Amino acid sequence: MGQLELAPLHFISGKLYILDQTLLPREETYIELQTKEDVYDAIKALKVRGAPAIGVAAAYGAYISMRRELMNMPSSGYVQEDLMTFGNVLKEVCDYIKGARPTAVNLAWALDRMQLGFKNSHARSIKDAAKALLEEAIKIHYEDEEACRAMGEYGLSLLGREMGILTHCNAGTLATSKYGTCLAPIYLGHEQGYDFHVYADETRPLLQGARLTTWELERAGIDVTLICDNMANTVMKQGLIDAVLVGCDRMTANGDGANKIGTSALAVLAKEHGIPFYMFVPTSTIDLNTPSGDEIEIEVRDDEEVRSMWYKEPMAPENVKIFNPSFDVTPARYITAIITEKGIVKPPYDVNLKAIINGEPMREYINFDIRGLSHK
Repeated sequence: MGQLELAPLHFISGKLYILDQTLLPREETYIELQTKEDVYDAIKALKVRGAPAIGVAAAYGAYISMRRELMNMPSSGYVQEDLMTFGNVLKEVCDYIKGARPTAVNLAWALDRMQLGFKNSHARSIKDAAKALLEEAIKIHYEDEEACRAMGEYGLSLLGREMGILTHCNAGTLATSKYGTCLAPIYLGHEQGYDFHVYADETRPLLQGARLTTWELERAGIDVTLICDNMANTVMKQGLIDAVLVGCDRMTANGDGANKIGTSALAVLAKEHGIPFYMFVPTSTIDLNTPSGDEIEIEVRDDEEVRSMWYKEPMAPENVKIFNPSFDVTPARYITAIITEKGIVKPPYDVNLKAIINGEPMREYINFDIRGLSHK
C-alpha cells in the first residue's frame, strides 16, 4: 500500500484497512478487514477504538460485509424480493457488529444510519443498494473529519497559548477520522504556534494514554509528558495544569458523560483545584434517549487486561478476583463545558444539549460558574 497518512483506518480501492492499535507503539501495521467477523473482532479487541473511529469502521464494515454476502445471496428473479432479502441480511450484519461493544453510542448510531441510508435510497437493484451503502459510509467518514476540525476550533477558543493540559485515554487522530475530539484544539493550536504542554495519563489497564496519546503527539512534535493515573492530583496541586480535556463515548440527555475508566476521578479533582474540565462530544455521541448516566450499560472486560496483558510476568495472583469496567460516568455537575462540532454547550445541559442538536437557541444559566471557562 505504500506509506499511508496516520489514521485509524483507510478505505482504498474498495478495501478497508485499519491500523492495528494493539501493536502500537512498537509496530505501525495496517490490516485488511474482509468479513463481518473481521470487523467485529477488530472493534472488540480494540484494534480500532475511539467512539468516532468505531462508528466509521463499522459503517465501512457493513458495506464490505454486505458486498461479500451478495456473493452468497441467490437471486429470486424478482428485484423487490431480492431487495427485501438485502435489507434483512443488512440488519443481521449490523446487529452482529453492534454486539462488539455496548457502551459507545457511535457504533449503533453508524450502523442504524447505514440501514436508514439503504431504506431512503429507494434502490431499484441490488447494485444500487450496495452503492447507497458505500455513499453513506463515505459520508459518515467525511462528516466525522469535519466535526473534529470544528470541535478543535471551538475548543481552541477556550485555551491560552502556553497552557498545561491534562488528558486521559486517547481522543486524538487514532480515535477519529482526523485531528481527534479533545486533542483537536491541541493539533490546531500547534499549527498556529501555541506552546502547549500536554500531560497524558497512562490510562490503565489498557494504557491508551501511554501507548497511543504520547506516541501520536510526539510524532506531531507536540510537547507531552506521560504520568501515571494516580499522579493527576499532584500535577494539579503543583499548578502545572490549566485545563483538563477529555473525550466521551456516550453522553446522556442530562449531560452525564461516559468515558474511559478514570475520567470521573479527574473531573472531581479538577473541581477541587478550580481547573476547568472540558468534555469534547460529537453530536453523534449524544444520546437524548437515555435520561442519565445511571442507565448506561458499562462494558466489563477480560481479567487478563489487568493481570497480565502488558507485563512480561503476571502482576497479580493467578486466582485473585478482578473487576475491570472499561468506562465510568462523569456527572454533568463536574463538566465546565461540553464542546461539540456545532458549538460550546453550557449548563443547563438537559435543555441546551437538546437545543444544539435541534438547531435551537441555547438557554443562558445565570448561576453558571464562568470561572476558567475562557483563557484567551
